[in-house]
Amino acid sequence: MNKIPSYLRVLTIFGLVFYFTEFFIDSEKPAFIQYPWVSLLLLLVLFLLIAIEITYAGIENITYQLLDEDKKKAYLEARAFSKGENSFWKRAMKSLTRSKPIEEEDEIMRDHDFDGIYELDNALPPWWLYGFYLTIVFAIIYLVRFEILDGDNQAQEYEKSVAAAQLAIEEYKKNNPDLLSAENVELLTSAADLEKGKAVFNTNCVACHMADGGGGIGPNLTDQYWILGAGIKNVFNTVSEGGRSGKGMIPWKATLSPLEMQQVASYVISLQGTQPANPKDPEGDLVE
Repeated sequence: MNKIPSYLRVLTIFGLVFYFTEFFIDSEKPAFIQYPWVSLLLLLVLFLLIAIEITYAGIENITYQLLDEDKKKAYLEARAFSKGENSFWKRAMKSLTRSKPIEEEDEIMRDHDFDGIYELDNALPPWWLYGFYLTIVFAIIYLVRFEILDGDNQAQEYEKSVAAAQLAIEEYKKNNPDLLSAENVELLTSAADLEKGKAVFNTNCVACHMADGGGGIGPNLTDQYWILGAGIKNVFNTVSEGGRSGKGMIPWKATLSPLEMQQVASYVISLQGTQPANPKDPEGDLVE
């Protein structure tokens, strides 16, 4: 117990009592605030701990006063050694440096001197020596990993990470189609997506654009003329928000999901260059 300062003993024990009090008393606010008796109990515990420490110190002092001079000297030397040379810090520094104490420096004194200055042949500090060994092991592993086994360098790891992240983003978009908008929509080219887009088109669009996209009430979707802009973003926005104000196609965003609008917009773009049976005359601006 002498190795632990009295204030640390008091704080540690009081902290444990405080923790267990809060742990076992279930309350919305801290127990010592919600229940006044808990505060009184903690104050009593703190008072008892301080009283015990004062009593312990008093008994130790009385015991010391009853010793004769030789025993007092031995007692003080023992306490000084316990707090000094035998302290944790001293032991740790000794194991980390392996340095010789001043009393033993004659054993490692070198023969030569310069103007009365002598050199000590101290052993290498273990922390430095083992660190040096670790650098050798690391260098060997690095050489084998990257030069012999042709491991990925930083640039290659970056490219792979970016590619994996891109795949994860695409997968996330597929699983969360409601995130699609005219700003981030992309053209779908897979046969499965185009087939689903065709099904949406046949259900909702053939009345105005005909089954082959040649146009009727609505414009021809197979030529290179566009009223509200070409490209997947413009076509998606047209499907979502509808055609020109006061006339044209109704907005489909309340009826179709973002994924369905993406699929049907991609299908409409796939009709470019096909030959409908009765194509309607071009409308809008030419976009090559």
